[in-house]
Parts: sequence; structure tokens; C-alpha cells
Amino acid sequence: MGLLRRVVPLLLAAGNRQWDESYPDEAVFERDIERGELWVAEIDGAIAGVIAATTDQEPEYALLDWEREETVVVPHRLAVDPAFRGAGVAAALMRKTEEVAAGRGVRVLRVDTGAENEAMQRLLLKLGYKFAGEIGLSFRPGMRFLCYEKRLS
Repeated sequence: MGLLRRVVPLLLAAGNRQWDESYPDEAVFERDIERGELWVAEIDGAIAGVIAATTDQEPEYALLDWEREETVVVPHRLAVDPAFRGAGVAAALMRKTEEVAAGRGVRVLRVDTGAENEAMQRLLLKLGYKFAGEIGLSFRPGMRFLCYEKRLS
């Protein structure tokens, strides 16, 4: 949660309202941990970043031209400590979700990110994700989310 206290104000200052004081909260991360879905990147003993590798597809994904019955891995809650930005932590964590998917025999990853989160959009394209459309999410009213998909070879 300390990591989020350093990240969220920077997101908000940049106009990215995807996260705030209410989301993600401690309960969300506790659930990720209980389910064995939270991954942590460490550099010199410090938490440099986190990501959840879930199978939870938002109901609104049904609005996209995606096969809903397909088993997928969905990266969520990617955060990198500002002290480690530019060190490749976000890309390494996203690659970890691909390893998790491959280890489970899953060939498809799907992810959404706030329309204002240009850094994440650039990262996804750099990592070979394809833009799939735009949706709203019921638990974040008034916001738009861009969706991406990657099929592993």
C-alpha cells in the first residue's frame, strides 16, 4: 500500500483518474495474494513494482469482439515505484504475466487501461498487444478504458 501512496498522486497529477484513494484498496490486493495472483518485482530488496495475473475478465469485455468462453490471463493493478521508473520494471512484470499464462497453458492475455494512461498504452503496443476497443467499467463510472489483447505463439 505504501507503493500505491507514492504512485496514485502522480497518476492523478497527470490527469489519469484510473486509480484514486478508493481503488485499488487493501482488500483487492489481499484477494490477489490469497489467490496466488500477485507478483512483486524487487530491486536491491525494495519493492519496485507489483502486478496481478488474474483470470478475471470484466463483464464489459463482452462488448468487444472477444471470445468470452476462452480462458485468458488478465494483467491487473500494475504499479511501479517512482524511484524505479525507467528501469524496465513494468515490462518485466508484464512479461511475468505471459510466463504465468504459458505455464497454465493459456495462450491469450487481455488487459484494459484508462484512456488517459498513455504510458501503459505505449508499453502494451511495445510488448505486442493489439488494440481491441474501448469500454466503460461499471465500477469506475464516467471513465473510458482501452482494451488490448495478446496471443502467445
